[in-house]
Amino acid sequence: MKALTWHGKRNVRVETVPDPAIEDPTDVIVKVTSTGLCGSDLHLYEVLGPFLSRGDILGHEPMGTVAEVGSEVTSLQVGDRVVVPFNVSCGTCFMCRTGLHSQCETTQVREYGSGASLFGYTKLYGQVPGGQAELLRVPFGDHLPIKVPHGPPDDRFVFLSDVLPTAWQAVQYAAVPRGGSLVVLGLGPIGDMCTRIAQHLGADLVIGVDLVPERLARARTRGVRVLDLQVHGKKLADDIRDLTGGRGPDAVIDAVGLEAHGAPATKLAQQATALLPSALSAKLMQVVGVDRLTALHLAIDVVRRGGTISVVGVYGGMTDPMPLMTMFDKQIQLRMGQANVRRWSDDILPLLTDEDPLGVDSFATHHLPLDQAPAAYEMFQKKEDGAVKILFNP
Repeated sequence: MKALTWHGKRNVRVETVPDPAIEDPTDVIVKVTSTGLCGSDLHLYEVLGPFLSRGDILGHEPMGTVAEVGSEVTSLQVGDRVVVPFNVSCGTCFMCRTGLHSQCETTQVREYGSGASLFGYTKLYGQVPGGQAELLRVPFGDHLPIKVPHGPPDDRFVFLSDVLPTAWQAVQYAAVPRGGSLVVLGLGPIGDMCTRIAQHLGADLVIGVDLVPERLARARTRGVRVLDLQVHGKKLADDIRDLTGGRGPDAVIDAVGLEAHGAPATKLAQQATALLPSALSAKLMQVVGVDRLTALHLAIDVVRRGGTISVVGVYGGMTDPMPLMTMFDKQIQLRMGQANVRRWSDDILPLLTDEDPLGVDSFATHHLPLDQAPAAYEMFQKKEDGAVKILFNP
């Protein structure tokens, strides 16, 4: 089969690799029909090389049809249409039964002290072959895949793999009161979807912050009050407070994470660490890694006293400085974590109808063959050609 493989910093290639096979009687093999390019994939493309091996298959947002089933799988059959969640969760352990599928005790990567394994996402998360490929082995066939109906195009359902549950969880964690206010920092795929879900669930004022004109325009068309970081600059925090009665929003979602703009010294440190030999670089990232915290510090600044910050952007630093005195004084509530995809899928599925309240049918900006994936990674990283969400069709 063909698959997108990692070969070094900013070096991904479509290659012919062996087809996956049933390894456990509860496995299924999925023929991938659509698979997304995620902002988290750019972390592999840029800074997480020390935790990858050449030839690793990337991607964690696939859907397709079941091509083969293991002998103990009873809920799926060949030809069924499924979406594959990005976390590899068994569905039956204590964590899964409590809705924390991203902490699945069956697939936790204890060597690195990490939560559940993830498809296509480094040794830190199990080094499981990913879904930017023609075929994918999916374990826990009776519990992990999300069965969806035939008929509508893939775009109707593919975002159940990551974007929809990640944004849904971020909004749930933000706990915006009905009629309340929310600021979303970053209007990439997750931030954009957060604004849509928050509006659907009853937020009265949703403010989106970004600096990419196409992303701002896209959110504005759906009734989001957008603020251009390049225009508002150092006045941004004051301008947000002005829009929220002077006290700040009820909640802030940080959908940016470690790739925040600003903090040039931290960016230089990240780049320098990536240049070290892999073993040393990996150790430094695990023990003394730092992030660019511009977005998170802005969230702490602008959220109202007693408000909530929901962190959905990925961070990787182990020694990040946090203004705990301010957080304590403002009585801020802070929630974060990988999305528990299977926890939310049943809540979201009823919204994936022809009425399309969340705009999933037109959410993707680009549909490309898998062969164009290397160029698509570069385009997405540089935020070119209005790229917000890219889907590959193997």
